[in-house]
Amino acid sequence: MSVPKPEDVTSILATDCGSTTTKAILIEKKGDEYRLIVRGEAPTTVEAPFEDVTKGVLNAVREVEELAGRKLLSGESILSKAEDGEGADIYISTSSAGGGLQMMVFGVVKAMTGESAQRAALGAGAIVMDVIASNDGRLPHEKIRRIRQLRPDMILLSGGIDGGTTAHVAELAELLSAADPKARLGAGYMLPVIYAGNVDARDIVSERLGEKTALVLTENIRPVLERENLQPARHRIHDLFMEHVMAHAPGYKKLMNWTPVPVMPTPAAVGKIIETIAREEGIQAIGVDIGGATTDVFSVFQTVFNRTVSANLGMSYSISNVLAEAGLENIMRWIPFRVEEKDLRNRIKNKMIRPTTIPQSLEELMIEQGIAREALRLAFEQHKSLAVGLKGVQQERTISDTFEQSSSGETLVDLRQLGMLVGSGGVLSHAPRRAQAAFMLIDGFLPECVTHLAVDSIFMMPQLGVLSEVHPKAATEVFKKDCLIHLGPCVAPIGAGKEGVECLQVRLEREEGAASEGKAAKAKGTTESLSLKFGQMAVLPLGVGERGRLVLNPSKGFDVGAGSGRSLETKVDGGVVGVVLDCRGRRPFQLPSNEGERVKKLSEWNAALNVYPERK
Repeated sequence: MSVPKPEDVTSILATDCGSTTTKAILIEKKGDEYRLIVRGEAPTTVEAPFEDVTKGVLNAVREVEELAGRKLLSGESILSKAEDGEGADIYISTSSAGGGLQMMVFGVVKAMTGESAQRAALGAGAIVMDVIASNDGRLPHEKIRRIRQLRPDMILLSGGIDGGTTAHVAELAELLSAADPKARLGAGYMLPVIYAGNVDARDIVSERLGEKTALVLTENIRPVLERENLQPARHRIHDLFMEHVMAHAPGYKKLMNWTPVPVMPTPAAVGKIIETIAREEGIQAIGVDIGGATTDVFSVFQTVFNRTVSANLGMSYSISNVLAEAGLENIMRWIPFRVEEKDLRNRIKNKMIRPTTIPQSLEELMIEQGIAREALRLAFEQHKSLAVGLKGVQQERTISDTFEQSSSGETLVDLRQLGMLVGSGGVLSHAPRRAQAAFMLIDGFLPECVTHLAVDSIFMMPQLGVLSEVHPKAATEVFKKDCLIHLGPCVAPIGAGKEGVECLQVRLEREEGAASEGKAAKAKGTTESLSLKFGQMAVLPLGVGERGRLVLNPSKGFDVGAGSGRSLETKVDGGVVGVVLDCRGRRPFQLPSNEGERVKKLSEWNAALNVYPERK
């Protein structure tokens, strides 16, 4: 089955097989642009009693058929060619059913090749279960026990620069051979192992692991200390995911026969669309997907793509882990009313044991969104620690020097340069008011200077990610016009000052003739000015489809992107929330320590952004 040329594609059917729900979308070419027509969903059927992922796919597509009034199925398969208004020109799919791609990675030095291997696996859409390194502090028998317990889908083995010592890589291979790990899915095949380390150690690794595992050799992910080479390893991970893991999951062989494009892991597909948009728009971007069990963060800075999975931070199954990692005090600081510690703990535990429940009162909603802020903050901190460059690495160093190295370099994440922050996941996409999603993103990530905020409307980023591989134009157009809900720009001066002292003067000049949607829109060509004091927040209306020019004049000691105290003029696009002005301070950002003052300020900010209805 061949992939049709982009110019021959007028209709696209795409599915995402999630762990609980399979989602289907139909995209058609209308005039010169591609738009979303309808979407459907059905329960995923990878587990008993069905044990066939295609059943859920067919049910989701059947709903799309009914809504679109277009025949897309032929019995128990998908019509692949559009004829007489039937079928679709191309069918594509992503999947995280069955727990997604679960990997372990190995490296000689945890902070060097261990981190590089982790970045390669995460970028390929994997959940990294553990990082085994020569210097991770565990004894050999503890590492062997850990390898046997986890039963990953795949292992990435790295270590050493090309031409360097092979002794440490040989030790890791020996360790893996002694553990003799078994794959998570399927008892009748050998565990895939990718070796992406020192080329001089290939024969040693092949000798140790060639007969016990499905060994694949690829280019070194760290050929020299100063450079990472992650793409070859990522491509091999994708290939082996299809060849081994997916082939042994129930019903996937049938699914793969329906599509000419390899089924992509859902997280890798989400990362792909973030990467595509950053490249097409020429901006630095961050995306986040906060789910029930995990929170994924994606970023593109200096054209370098990074992804991290916080596998213990989520809003239902993992909500107690958020409490454990953040601490009760950090969660309580976001709740705009007094709450007893015992009551808050009980609410969190109830959510964990009843993960499908949703807030039934305004107080419950505020608490859940307070927890979401901490989950986002912690996931972003983890992301920044892994999204690093290789700066400051000496060209020549002894093996003892490399073992002492604590970090691979400074983080690539520079919030001053961030152009777009995109949120996804139930707590953000389904927030009752869009201002709530905007406020959670602002508090979780603390964007600086001028940043555009958006949310994924119905979580179709995975399907658009795999579509971007074969039809970037269609993926980009649907992403911009149907997937994203633009919340608006956030202006946040860097700096701190005294409460009540003038911080920022703002002038918004609306462009004439721009289309407008929603109640945030105002008359075209009008100008609005505002002066904000430190500790204040405000919103200037600028609706979806409107454009304007912002003139920002920060006070001395505050920076909006042009330098301390310097003015900045920039063009901005509107959103359903408008232009959010956040003068609460950055570097540091601090909430009042006194409970009464904190509750008062939170209530003020919520009122300024119209976040919640008034509590009675």
